[in-house]
Amino acid sequence: MATITAAMVKELRELTGAGMMDCKKALNETDGDKEKAIEFLREKGLAAIAKKANRIAAEGLVATVLSEDHKVGAIVEVNSETDFVAKNAEFQAYVARVAAQALATSAATIEEFMAEAWIDDASLTVEQALSQKIAVIGEKLSIRRFEKITTDGVLTTYIHGGGKIGVIVELATDSTAEAVLECGKNVAMQIAALKPEYTDRTEVSAEYIEHEKSILLAQIQNDPKESQKPEKVIEGMISGRINKMLKDICLVDQVYVKAEDGKQTVGKYVEAVGKEVGTKVAVKGFVRFETGEGMEKKEENFAEEVAKQMAGN
Repeated sequence: MATITAAMVKELRELTGAGMMDCKKALNETDGDKEKAIEFLREKGLAAIAKKANRIAAEGLVATVLSEDHKVGAIVEVNSETDFVAKNAEFQAYVARVAAQALATSAATIEEFMAEAWIDDASLTVEQALSQKIAVIGEKLSIRRFEKITTDGVLTTYIHGGGKIGVIVELATDSTAEAVLECGKNVAMQIAALKPEYTDRTEVSAEYIEHEKSILLAQIQNDPKESQKPEKVIEGMISGRINKMLKDICLVDQVYVKAEDGKQTVGKYVEAVGKEVGTKVAVKGFVRFETGEGMEKKEENFAEEVAKQMAGN
């Protein structure tokens, strides 16, 4: 019996796009024969076309789902290679099932999630079901990330651009009144549009603030005019700029985009809704996923591709 090494499993995964455990099983079943292992995976519907494994999947969809009582929510990002596939009904239905899987999951990591039994067929893992879907759709697909939230408050969601951006907002409240749910959706829309980094200032570390202050101080010192100002004035300038920055990156301090006076903050808006329904309402947290954020996207040059093909012929 051949010894199956991690390098052999890795190579087979790169060739087929199948899951690590499936590759290991295939090699064990075929006594380490790579070609037979590929055939084994193909027969099981677990191997994608070899070249797919090296492609960039940076398109796709974000999906959200909530429990009926708005106490549990999940958000997932599933990537495809092209926007065309992202608009495909079969792919959209699959992403919805991945979101349902995330709502029910007990996994803490994406690795644990991929190893779970698939929601629609317990004989498959999530990773195996993904491999089968790749074979059907014909593109590299990837379940990039998920997050599950459980609260004693209320969760609301918003999907923008047909799945390009997804948001879940957690409200600290005991009310599920229509006005509260509408408030949560409005806040989620704000998050989708303005992309805050924090819920409020308590989440911003002292180290982050000090780092920003040092950068601002260096900018002032490098300016011939501003560097000549008194120390107290410079301190005031830095404090003012830090405060302005925090208003931009902290959700509750942002100006609410639907504010009639153009001044009301998100925090004050949510507070006002609470007064309207006779209970306290506050933003406790949020999750925002944007499809492909932070990923390298392959830039296609059609003319270049045609030229290469003509040269090859």
